[in-house]
Amino acid sequence: MPLDADLLLDRRRLKRRISFWRALAVLVGAVLIFALAGLREPGGLLPGAAHVARLEVTGFIGDDRDVQEALDRVRRDDSVRAVLVAIDSPGGSVAGGEALHASLAQLAAVKPVVAVMGGTAASAAYMAALPAERIFAREATVTGSIGVILQSFDASDLLAWLGVRVEMLTSGPFKGQPSPFRPLDDAGRAELRRIVADLHEQFVARVAAGREMPPDRVRELADGRIFTGRQAVALGLVDAIGGEREARAWLAEAHGVPAGLPLRDIETRSFTERTFGAAIGAALRAVVGEWLVVDRVRALWQPLI
Repeated sequence: MPLDADLLLDRRRLKRRISFWRALAVLVGAVLIFALAGLREPGGLLPGAAHVARLEVTGFIGDDRDVQEALDRVRRDDSVRAVLVAIDSPGGSVAGGEALHASLAQLAAVKPVVAVMGGTAASAAYMAALPAERIFAREATVTGSIGVILQSFDASDLLAWLGVRVEMLTSGPFKGQPSPFRPLDDAGRAELRRIVADLHEQFVARVAAGREMPPDRVRELADGRIFTGRQAVALGLVDAIGGEREARAWLAEAHGVPAGLPLRDIETRSFTERTFGAAIGAALRAVVGEWLVVDRVRALWQPLI
């Protein structure tokens, strides 16, 4: 092949390479421009820019380490001017409510915290709102349910009908109570009532401290009853009727946190959910057994609020 032809081919290859890198540079530049433009919008957020953090509390409240670590990061983040806790949950476990309450109390010690109740904020969800300096609810919000429940089931008659006999060896009379394999005796029932009563007193103490109410007054309301948001305001369990707009206005008035500051959700999702989406993440958890029936049955043996 003539030398001129070789040079021509090399030149064409070089042009193709240059064109590829030019196109890539233009694409990266365009992405950066659009990203920066979006961040500068009122709803956008540049790294380190002042903002209000928003924690969404929904579904069953358990002892979630990811949430606790996220709140610790928020507590140390100087760019977070305030925290808005948006609650829509029917409750959860006693340990889960206690853990979330403790994390939010630590956060409230250094930053303004305001709670906003949605359709439901009962039991452990109400406990989560207590560290907030101010609590808002809708008139139709279902809240309260200050109490503790410990439940089990007795399948001994069914097992006997099936011809199944369970042998249980325990180190003491209260080990293995409650159990689905035998009825709960009076002594075991009394011991479980003692545990429930102590957990209930812990709940009452948190309400009394958070709402600055006498414990005796809280006990009058802590019989498991639920209240509407309007009733809760009248009883002193909630401060005012309103939503996130009213909460932002209160932050501006009480703490000088501008209502126009961007609002950013606190990221508490797992790596799987962030990577594959919540739906696929839930499916993957089902595959490894997180949502198997055995976990639902096991949950019956933990105190719930």
